[in-house]
Amino acid sequence: MAVPRVFPLSCVVQQYAWGKKGSSSEVARLLASSDPLARISEDKPYAELWMGTHPLGDAKILDSHVLQKTLGQWITENQDCLGSKVKETFNGKLPFLFKVLSIEMALSIQAHPNKELAEKLHLQSPQHYPDANHKPEMAIALTSFQALCGFRPVEEIVTFLTKVPEFQFLIGDDATVQLKQSLSQSSQAMATALQTCFSHLMKSEKKVVVEQLNLLVKQISQQVTAGNNVEDICGELLLQLHQQYPGDIGCFAIYFLNLLTLKPGEAIFLEANVPHAYLKGDCVECMASSDNTVRAGLTLKFIDVPTLCEMLNYTSSPSKDRLFAPTRSQEDPYLSLYNPPVPDFTVMKMEVPGSVTEYKILALDSASILLMVQGTATASTSTAQEVIPLHRGRVLFIGANETVSLKLTVLEDLLMFRACCVL
Repeated sequence: MAVPRVFPLSCVVQQYAWGKKGSSSEVARLLASSDPLARISEDKPYAELWMGTHPLGDAKILDSHVLQKTLGQWITENQDCLGSKVKETFNGKLPFLFKVLSIEMALSIQAHPNKELAEKLHLQSPQHYPDANHKPEMAIALTSFQALCGFRPVEEIVTFLTKVPEFQFLIGDDATVQLKQSLSQSSQAMATALQTCFSHLMKSEKKVVVEQLNLLVKQISQQVTAGNNVEDICGELLLQLHQQYPGDIGCFAIYFLNLLTLKPGEAIFLEANVPHAYLKGDCVECMASSDNTVRAGLTLKFIDVPTLCEMLNYTSSPSKDRLFAPTRSQEDPYLSLYNPPVPDFTVMKMEVPGSVTEYKILALDSASILLMVQGTATASTSTAQEVIPLHRGRVLFIGANETVSLKLTVLEDLLMFRACCVL
């Protein structure tokens, strides 16, 4: 009897405080759809669904023909399922973690180190940087999704320095003048001036930050009460972040970083050293297998301001340049590829109209994980013992070089995301 190389998974939900509560969370809704026995508590947050082999959230295998209980154990004992190149390149491990995030409160202002810095930080303080790997990541919106990402054009930052005296107070006159002058100089001069300004802000004394933030919050609140528009100084967002993290320096970071609102299907790719913070909404996320995050604000966790200010990429660009566009597959009209410039992962989005009765999921020389976001189908493969029912919230592991045939059982469009490794 052939060992199944395609099987459904039961995945771990993380209930971090910043997650959306109860059935307002896409994570909770996917969980409820996939498992009829799941009970959703309306007062608890459902922040992340982890689909992979992370030691703190190793997916369970839902197939009685498979002896191993978790995906991590199974991969260890069935190395060829990774695909020959993946197995060789990533030392017999699944190189990515696939997730769904449902965000109610902002996540920390952070960046991820490149491999060289990750190795150094891991050696210096393994309690804060638990591994020696880089952590590029990609977020694809499932609902309207708001994030801060990368430095704004310097012209925009200079405008905020003029309009928001509290912001300028923390930056200081000298750094402000340096930034204004850099507008007529080289891009290197701009980056240097930007680093000076950002470092001044992030290294400000806590007491001074709280004072200036309270002044700004009071002024914006008065404007809002008077019915005035505060959009030109991101007033609503500042009040929202201050309510979530009172007195936090990260509230001022909105004047440095691009604010993006992604529509469903739009994506951002976060390579090493790009400052970012997810603010609210639901997304599919894929990342390299690592827990390395350097934080600087909007968090109660460990903050490492000197490392962050030193490591960041201070290139400024308009927010539209931060969008990561997918490419259409040549072989499959229903397939879009989000293929970032790193070897660790690629995400595929499949939108199959309900009028199609059969759909073949392409065989890849890589292990992959499939998430069903919408629709109903049955899956059959050469190694599965029986057909696998697929519906919203179902997660499927697909071994390398396996073809999966789907039969659409109702006239409803399918929406699926598949994380894999294309080397």
